[in-house]
Amino acid sequence: MILWAHRGASYEAPENTLAAFTRAMDSGVHGIELDVYGFDGERFVFHDRYLERLTATPGRLKDLSAEQIKQLKIFGQQPIPTLRDALKHINGHCHVNIELKGDIPTRELLKDVDFALTNTSFSQEQLLFSSFNHHWLQRLKKRRPDALIGALSASCPLTYCQFAEDLNAYSAHFAVDFVTKELVEDGHERGLQVYVYTVDERHDIEELHEMGVDGIFTNHPSFAQNVIAGLTTAGNDPILHY
Repeated sequence: MILWAHRGASYEAPENTLAAFTRAMDSGVHGIELDVYGFDGERFVFHDRYLERLTATPGRLKDLSAEQIKQLKIFGQQPIPTLRDALKHINGHCHVNIELKGDIPTRELLKDVDFALTNTSFSQEQLLFSSFNHHWLQRLKKRRPDALIGALSASCPLTYCQFAEDLNAYSAHFAVDFVTKELVEDGHERGLQVYVYTVDERHDIEELHEMGVDGIFTNHPSFAQNVIAGLTTAGNDPILHY
């Protein structure tokens, strides 16, 4: 079961910042998940629509200019990176899951992607694009057929993973609360990778591993690695299964 660092190693450093991405790479994760909005001709790595939680600034991200956004600090510490900043920093060291949080023009998004493919050590296969808005994913897939896409859902659909197969997706991503063995098996029968978010608790990690889930998104990748390895954060005591 592979590990995706959710917004970087966000348990250890401010989320969606270069510092969090560095911590994630240091932990040896398979990949880093990051969130992207597009405003004022630029793509920014940021999760929330509103600014208050992360920057202690009132208002919405979309109402600021690119220059104003660049002046903000996450938790008063780290600047908000652009997508190019993030991709240059990670530099192909691991995979990257770019979650589309807003309606970014596909041409603009692909400019950043092509920049990374040309100027960093990334390969196309290391980049995965995901979203809850499946229209955006469909549009991207039509423009760049070899792009890997991951369709997000916060439910357990009646048709299980059919929505992801219909999109010709590489993966289907589900909220931890709604994952069942039947859902995972259906995804595998359709040739999909099945990933689960956001997973930080030991018992959830163990149960998903037993279900055959292919990967999880976690805020604390070092802890999750220890759990998967059969360790606890306190030492080498065996994990108890309930």
